[in-house]
Order: sequence, then C-alpha cells, then structure tokens
Amino acid sequence: MAEESSQGHIPTVIADDVHIVYRVSGTGGGKGSATAALSRIMRRGKGEPRGVRKVHAVRGVSFTAYRGQAIGLIGTNGSGKSTLLRAIAGLLPTEHGKVYTDGQPSLLGVNAALMSDLTGERNVVLGGLAMGMSREEIRARYQDIVDFSGINEKGDFITLPMRTYSSGMAARLRFSIAAAKNHDVLMIDEALATGDRKFRVRSEERIRELRKEAGTVFLVSHNNKTIRDTCDRVLWLEKGELLMDGPTEEVLKAYERETGK
Repeated sequence: MAEESSQGHIPTVIADDVHIVYRVSGTGGGKGSATAALSRIMRRGKGEPRGVRKVHAVRGVSFTAYRGQAIGLIGTNGSGKSTLLRAIAGLLPTEHGKVYTDGQPSLLGVNAALMSDLTGERNVVLGGLAMGMSREEIRARYQDIVDFSGINEKGDFITLPMRTYSSGMAARLRFSIAAAKNHDVLMIDEALATGDRKFRVRSEERIRELRKEAGTVFLVSHNNKTIRDTCDRVLWLEKGELLMDGPTEEVLKAYERETGK
C-alpha cells in the first residue's frame, strides 16, 4: 500500500489554465476556394478573417493527474470532454495555458484512425506500430489482442476488411489494440460504451491492470456505472469549465442531482 501511495504523488499530466478555441469558417468563398485562400493570406496579421466564428470549447481548466489514477470525465454533450483529451494528447493547441505530460499520452476513441479497407489483422499490426510497439511485440501479443476483442467469436472476422465490421466490433478491436501496451497516459473516449456486458467487464479489468502498472487512465463516458466501476476520481465539465474535481461517488452524486442522469 505504501508503494501505491508514493506512486499516487507522481504527476503525469498537469493542465494549467487551459483554454482551447476552435475557429469555424463561415460560408463565404468556401473553405478550399482560391478566393478564400487569397483572403486569408491578405488578412494575416490583421485579426480574424471575415466570417470566422470562435468557439471557446475549454475555459481555464486546471488539474493535476497522478500515476496510478483512473480519472473519469463527465458532462453533457458539448461540454469539452473530448476536446480536453485531444489537447492532452497533443492533437490540439491551447489558446492560453499549458499542458504538461510525463511520458507519451495515447488517445483511444471509437473514431480512432484505423484503415477501413484493410483487414482487422493488418490493422492490428499498423495500430501496434503506431503505438510504438515492435513487430516482435505485435507478433507475441497478436492472438491475445484478437481474443480480447472477441470479434472472432462468431466467425473469422479478423481476416475481413474493417468496413464489414459493426461499430461495436470496430470499437472493441481499437480498445484491444490500445490495451495490449502499457501506457504512461491512456485516454479512452467512449470506447467502452459500444461493447456488450462481457466485453465491458474485460475492459474494466484491463483498465485496473493498466493502473497497477503505474499508468494513468482517463475515461470519457456517458455511462455512470462504467465510471463508478472503473474510476477513483472524476472531473465534471460543463460549457468548457471544470465544475467539480473529486472522488468518483461525490462528483457523480452531485452531477446526477443537477442533471437527473
């Protein structure tokens, strides 16, 4: 227990007054047109181009995540949860503030970029390489990845193109690929919501294993039971602001009282 306590004081992610702003182009000229491109060039250094709307998606969020924690992110649709994960993963720049990470963050979502025209088999290899695994590691873990995903339980789907998969099958394979590797920081965006009960149980157990292996797990989910079963801490976001950060049950009860969910 003493070892777990000491691990819990090692920061893995620090968000310091993070603001994230999207810029959404209007219809004038068409985003890809020559006229629009010339207009952007001419207006450089002169403020925002005409017709561009700012969306302030994350507003002044600050927190510190520690090694060994599993942290749930909750909030209504459009509250900034997925945007915040993308910033932690280094996929979105901050408008203001900083994100500091210890180690390499890995973002897993149901829309993770696997190749729909390639077989599941090939995607396992490419996904593993993208996470920094060697070909030898992928070969050694390949069967475990397939078995964990459960996509071959009703046929040899791993040899078929991913475009033939249901959304649930594809999500399970993505999670299985990501979960095959120990991560410094693993971020899961709704990946468990599409699995059946048996897969959710396996996934939750794997998340607990990842925590024991000294990683930090972030989980975005609209399923409060999954958050309760998996996370020991919760961040509650609304309209881009961090409303509450604390123990899972405390935050979820406040969220449920407020939203009725």
